[in-house]
Amino acid sequence: MYKMPEFTENDQQAVIDFIYQHPFIVLTGCYNNIPVATQVPVLIHEQDGKIVLRGHIMRKTDHHLAFEANPQVLVLFTGPQCYVSASWYSQRNIGSTWNYMTVHGRGTIQYKDEAHCLQFLTDLTHKYEDPQQKPELLEYMSMEGYVKPMMKAIVSFEITLESITPIFKLSQNRDDKSHARIVEELKNRGDYNSMEIAKEMLKRRGE
Repeated sequence: MYKMPEFTENDQQAVIDFIYQHPFIVLTGCYNNIPVATQVPVLIHEQDGKIVLRGHIMRKTDHHLAFEANPQVLVLFTGPQCYVSASWYSQRNIGSTWNYMTVHGRGTIQYKDEAHCLQFLTDLTHKYEDPQQKPELLEYMSMEGYVKPMMKAIVSFEITLESITPIFKLSQNRDDKSHARIVEELKNRGDYNSMEIAKEMLKRRGE
């Protein structure tokens, strides 16, 4: 990924927090010059100073076969994003842009066995079902009638991220007047993405 020093987030804890807050990843790879991608939820933990992802994908899909042949993958954690009009800048005749927050991670995908898959599904279900009033947990489901047949169609994986590139493009390169106007306009726009970007912009200027 092309690095943009003025937009690279240097606060490691902020990057880790962002990753944990955005566990529905875009998982991409390439085989025989053909790109492949899928979007999946992952469970995230830290091990030996690195981020480790656990997830699952459908078997015999293009991405499953591609990752099997070439296990080098790129993972995208994507956050809020929005259009920023150059008409909001104090200086004119400059192009408009897009503000966004993303973290790109590179690593090697490793497919795991059935026991790993069952444990992952159990852990994933608990993470999101435990807060429910009547959680639908894996251990309540029929192992022979539902769980095992379902598991035949999927494979679990682990990815240890060997490199991480965080880009939080939040108008850091704009003067105070432009920065304040951008925040104001984004708040006036009022949609979720614009509001989240405005909040992050203020946070990074200590406002």
